[in-house]
Amino acid sequence: MLRIGLTGGIGSGKSTVARIFSVLGIPVYDSDSASKRLMIEDEELKKTIIEYFGEASYTNGSLNRKYVSEQAFRDPKKTELLNSIVHPATIKDAEEWMKKQQAPYIIKEAALIFESGSNKFLDKVIGVSSPISLRIERTMKRSNINSEQVKVRMDLQMNEEQKMRLCDYVIINDEQQMLIPQVLALHEKFLKGNI
Repeated sequence: MLRIGLTGGIGSGKSTVARIFSVLGIPVYDSDSASKRLMIEDEELKKTIIEYFGEASYTNGSLNRKYVSEQAFRDPKKTELLNSIVHPATIKDAEEWMKKQQAPYIIKEAALIFESGSNKFLDKVIGVSSPISLRIERTMKRSNINSEQVKVRMDLQMNEEQKMRLCDYVIINDEQQMLIPQVLALHEKFLKGNI
């Protein structure tokens, strides 16, 4: 079974691409959703987050995402700290999930594949690339934040061009080129084991 990573900067549209693979019957591991689930279910992880980010990180047993995001995105060192706490648990969870899959290939969707080092556990990585103006617009709509807040989050991520250079394949999501044919071409390639 091939292990294919799917990554891109904030607002690039990687979740949309992941949904297309999912519709094609390919199992998709959503690292973002998994990390949020683990931050609630994994008691050791919760304890560590509270230790470094304070009791306000949880309200009635639920993750206070707004508070944790504000803490993490305010300071690059805190972002790095949160990632160093959450990434190992998410990588382990993804490994366990992958072992249970029976498909010819799987997709692991994650914004920080290279930054977390999880690319070492994958056969190939697909990058989703979009113009910065579109990424800002999409993120503002999705997260209900302003352009300055989006730019702060973008600045904490790897540069888009650098990230795309590290990828084995790049899907362009610029609202000019159609996404489905690009995904279908890769799907056929992976089904045949041509990587």
